[in-house]
Amino acid sequence: MKMPKTGRQWADVKTDLLERGNGDAKWREGKTAVYVFNAGDEIAAIQKEAYSAYMSENGLGPAAFPSLAQMEADVISMALDLLHGPAGSTGAMTSGGTDSITMAIKTARDYARANGRALDSANIVLPQSAHLAFDKASQLMDIEVRRIALKTDGSFEADVDEMAAACGADTIMMVGSAPNFPHGIIDPITELGAVAERENIWLHVDACVGGYFAPFARMNGVPVPAFDFEVPAVRSMSADLHKYGYAAKGASTVLFRSQELYEFMPFDFACWSGAPMKTPTLAGTRPGGAISAAWAVMNHLGVDGYRRLQGEVCATREKVEEAVKALGFEILGNPILGLIAFRHRKYNIFAIYGEMYRKGWFTSATIEPPSLHLMLSPRHSEFIDSYIEDLAASVKTVAGAEETKPAEEVEVRYS
Repeated sequence: MKMPKTGRQWADVKTDLLERGNGDAKWREGKTAVYVFNAGDEIAAIQKEAYSAYMSENGLGPAAFPSLAQMEADVISMALDLLHGPAGSTGAMTSGGTDSITMAIKTARDYARANGRALDSANIVLPQSAHLAFDKASQLMDIEVRRIALKTDGSFEADVDEMAAACGADTIMMVGSAPNFPHGIIDPITELGAVAERENIWLHVDACVGGYFAPFARMNGVPVPAFDFEVPAVRSMSADLHKYGYAAKGASTVLFRSQELYEFMPFDFACWSGAPMKTPTLAGTRPGGAISAAWAVMNHLGVDGYRRLQGEVCATREKVEEAVKALGFEILGNPILGLIAFRHRKYNIFAIYGEMYRKGWFTSATIEPPSLHLMLSPRHSEFIDSYIEDLAASVKTVAGAEETKPAEEVEVRYS
């Protein structure tokens, strides 16, 4: 495409723009369980209006836009209140989970260096289920990643003893997830904290998925274990607002137990021809709309609103669990929030996925072990019966296809 010599009318451009989405995943119809967190039309309207109100403002300039600075401070204060941040805890908004994780690693690395550790090399120790953003960030900073196999007891939790054994003098961070993305399982953060405290190692909790879900689930009676700053050894957390905080993309938070730790995160530079600049996170320009939309949604929903929405998600997950078990699937571990992964011991999971895709469902899958994966939103409560019906039909189709194969062509699925 080349830029048109003469500009087109907006009505024409808008039509073209919207038509280009015709082949996209049908998330508005509830047929997508990844990428989009659909809390309904009311929240979507608030996102758009609040975002557009500050879409031209730039969070890079707090002196020019003190409104954004105050809204960001409010968001961080609300986050820390939910996640047991102690007096003096702080943080910043980022563009997403990868950004938050990157800044947490950078902060831990610089803190270690300032305290005489990991001066020549550095490593982080994390479970196999931890998000790949840790690897991406570590590649940027030339940090070794030590991924440790999960427990073999079927819990799909981090193996604390093996992670402890993998730590050494150059370990700048241990990681636990709350929950992990592949299986929706909360790692044993309290036990990881005991190791981190004993070895004086930075413990980061990746709550990008659960940070704005688990506190409200606990209020609703879900037995959520200690996973945040309630565990004394946790020094930093990542928690995404544009996931279960139902804010507009891209909005996340990176949080620190103290201002002392936080001070190792910002970039502060004056040795160039322009004015001195200090940025808290990786980005320079920071979209004002992402800040204002997060602030608006959090204030609109409040604790009661989030409890209601997260309760709907948990109820939908429980309905899925019951239905897929009846279809011969096995739930991986004990998910208690909005994510769930399930495998079939008899039939090829990716063949089932293919059948569901052909029926218009765009969801996720995991490879360790092969399983179907759902990241549920409140709006899915309206569509989950259709998903279950199509899943049953897909299993039947795959079963028929596999049962007609010669015995030697049928793969052994799982041990």
